[in-house]
Amino acid sequence: MKKYDFILKGFIDNAFDLKSHLMDFLSIEQDALDGFLENAKMDLANLHPGITLGEARDFYKEIVGDKHLADLAAWHISSKDYIVDTLKLQQRFSKNLVLDFGGGIGTHALANAMSPKVEHVFFVDINQTNRNFVEFRADKLGLRNKLTFCETIKETKISRFDTIVCLDVLEHLSDPAFQLDAFHKIMGPQSFGLFNWYFYKGENNEYPFHIDDKEIIEKFFKTLQSKFIEVFHPILITTRTYKKIK
Repeated sequence: MKKYDFILKGFIDNAFDLKSHLMDFLSIEQDALDGFLENAKMDLANLHPGITLGEARDFYKEIVGDKHLADLAAWHISSKDYIVDTLKLQQRFSKNLVLDFGGGIGTHALANAMSPKVEHVFFVDINQTNRNFVEFRADKLGLRNKLTFCETIKETKISRFDTIVCLDVLEHLSDPAFQLDAFHKIMGPQSFGLFNWYFYKGENNEYPFHIDDKEIIEKFFKTLQSKFIEVFHPILITTRTYKKIK
């Protein structure tokens, strides 16, 4: 087996035992879990209509609860090919101290913790349920000693990260340019940032959680272009790799 292939195989086989972890964490049976996952996207969207940008943080911190776990789990299970490619990208660039910002159900943080190139992963997510679930998963997978769980970057008490992973998060923030600035400050000259974004609510508002304000998006791209330079990778996915501009 090629180096790191065991990580990819573990995700392809069962998403790192995701369904089993969900059943244990939520104390539900297989049939109930399947229904929970099937309705996940609609259930979460129904919580969200009309929310303003200023309320977004409270929404993800306080309101989503278990429904966010279900939505993320359903996406990871149904989109394995895409996510496997993001894991391949991590394997190329992740090293030493890793920040996983807005890590959700933990797929990427857990995969990084499995990598011998990674010393430690700091999993940052404002939602307590997400943090509890990923900590639960880390215990199940024997990875607890390689992960630290925090609500904010400040709580990590780390001034420089070698790798920052921020996937499917920036489009949910009220000021994504501000977050890029924050990343820039905690990256060294040899650090890598793995970022993606999707500033689009959809043709029929199927992504009500995403921002699409033109001024906010323009500010984001101006910040990205002034503070980071892209590092080429051959994987055909929306996630990009960056180094900071001094």
